[in-house]
Amino acid sequence: MQELICATSSVSFNSLPSSPFNHTFYDTTRFTFRFLKNKHIASFPCMRAQQSEATDGSAINIASDDSKVDALDIKESKVKNSQIDIAATQGIKIRRRPPTGPPLHHVGPFEFRLQNEGNTPRNILEEIVWNKDTEVAQMREKKPLGSLKKATDIAAPPRDFIGALKASYAKTGMPALIAEVKKASPSRGVLREDFDPVEIAKAYEKGGAACLSVLTDAKYFQGSFENLVAIRNAGVKCPLLCKEFIVDAWQLYYARAKGADAVLLIAAILQDLDIKYMTKICKMIGLTVLVEVHDENEMDRVLEIDGIQLIGINNRNLETFEVDISNTKKLLEGERGEKIRQKGIIVVGESGLFTPADVAYVQEAGVKAILVGESLVKQEDPTKGIALLFGKDISA
Repeated sequence: MQELICATSSVSFNSLPSSPFNHTFYDTTRFTFRFLKNKHIASFPCMRAQQSEATDGSAINIASDDSKVDALDIKESKVKNSQIDIAATQGIKIRRRPPTGPPLHHVGPFEFRLQNEGNTPRNILEEIVWNKDTEVAQMREKKPLGSLKKATDIAAPPRDFIGALKASYAKTGMPALIAEVKKASPSRGVLREDFDPVEIAKAYEKGGAACLSVLTDAKYFQGSFENLVAIRNAGVKCPLLCKEFIVDAWQLYYARAKGADAVLLIAAILQDLDIKYMTKICKMIGLTVLVEVHDENEMDRVLEIDGIQLIGINNRNLETFEVDISNTKKLLEGERGEKIRQKGIIVVGESGLFTPADVAYVQEAGVKAILVGESLVKQEDPTKGIALLFGKDISA
């Protein structure tokens, strides 16, 4: 009787169109099965394809058979270590996927790898990212890039996200509001039991929101792309930000195909070259990019990237979920603030904003837009909630 000793698989970050940069993205899926029969172990590695970028940006596909397995293993290891080194030099602490593969367990004849430091998330953000990496790999199989490109070609034209923020600020003299349609969060749990995304979106728009942010992560925020589509189809005119954990360029096309006008890129989980590359893709398909930072290192990294028009300062530490709105002021002081003004970048204050005093504090620091979810969605009437947040009616 054959006994299956182990089964391992890994799916890594995959770029979609050829990158314009001299950078390497990978599309490697590997399955290796080892059987024990009469104490003889046989290994059956499947065919694998590795995609890399030549210096001219063209894709090179390398298929391997059994004779090339060892060489590819060595090359994949070097690339993996290189990516880890790059992340470390850029101060990125979040690991994009489990270094030693997902944890396995014993079930019947199967022997699964036990949890250890290499395959256990160190914080909630890392857990979300690892889950998203697996989720996206599964979604890509169901919806190949080709079909998404066709969908983006026939999608309604994107709405001017930045233009809406500027118009609101000019009209009210107060930070433009990006109101968030959000049912739950990992730190707070369910925020609103009677959650109707369309009705909430309409209430936000009525209350004077310039743009809307729609949570699309299902596992940790109980959001969905169906909510995004429903809001767009309901006649809401506000531009829509797809609030998602982007780990793969494929997600940009998916968001655009679902009606998004803007997407969020989180500097804590994306290397500089990823942000540059994804920003260029977004420009190509009509998406506005909001790049989110939390500390000085992330702000400095993003300010060195050309073409950034919108930076969000998250007052919430996504590793610990602690909130401190003074973080916004700290990141906008001195040379950083001057560089932001020179570049004409719009800064969005995020998290921890509940009162008119909070709004005034971040505005004085240099913020021209705010992204608010919890303090609004928990209100019985979100329209009135906006007036309470600003201390006056901003809908006129």
